[in-house]
Formats: sequence, C-alpha cells, structure tokens
Amino acid sequence: MKKAKVLKKLIEDTGSIKAFAEKADIPYTTLYSILERGVGKASVDNVIKICKTLGITVEEMEEMAKGEIMEKNKPATIAAHLDKVKLTEEEEKQLNDYIQFLLSRRKK
Repeated sequence: MKKAKVLKKLIEDTGSIKAFAEKADIPYTTLYSILERGVGKASVDNVIKICKTLGITVEEMEEMAKGEIMEKNKPATIAAHLDKVKLTEEEEKQLNDYIQFLLSRRKK
C-alpha cells in the first residue's frame, strides 16, 4: 500500500481531512495535495506533522505502506471480539505481554 493511501485511511478514521489539517497545522490544500500526489513530493516537515498528529512515526508509516505491520485499527477490532473466545492462561499472558510491548513503544 502506498504511503499516501495509508495516511489517507488513517486520517479519514479520525474524522474529516479538513479537521485533521487544522489539527496538524497544515493548510487543507497542502494536505489534500499530499494525499493525492504522494508523500514523496511533500516537505519532510509536513510528513512529520502528519505522522505526529496521527500518533505514529514516519518509520511506522513506511512499514504500513509495505504491509509489514497491521493498520492501527485492526488490534482494536480483534480485541472487541475476544469476549467470544476462551483463551488459555498462556494465550492471555502472551496477549497482555504484547499490549505492554505496544504501550512501551509510545513516545512520552
């Protein structure tokens, strides 16, 4: 998946592109252009602003574009269905360890 496509989906998941542009302190027309023409033509500062506002790193955006990591909303969807699944003690421990790993990667 291309980087602009990843960003567009993540931005649309937060609400409107226009509202996101304001939150990221980027003119709407600039953000729209980045999403339509591609990240490669954007300034580094704008790409960083977009990623920071989304709560991801530039590296994570690149990994998502390569399909190396799940999109951000997938774990939440999986977790919502866990109440229908009986996990073993070991599986619960592994799941909790993974959650702790994800939380430890957050910027403080």
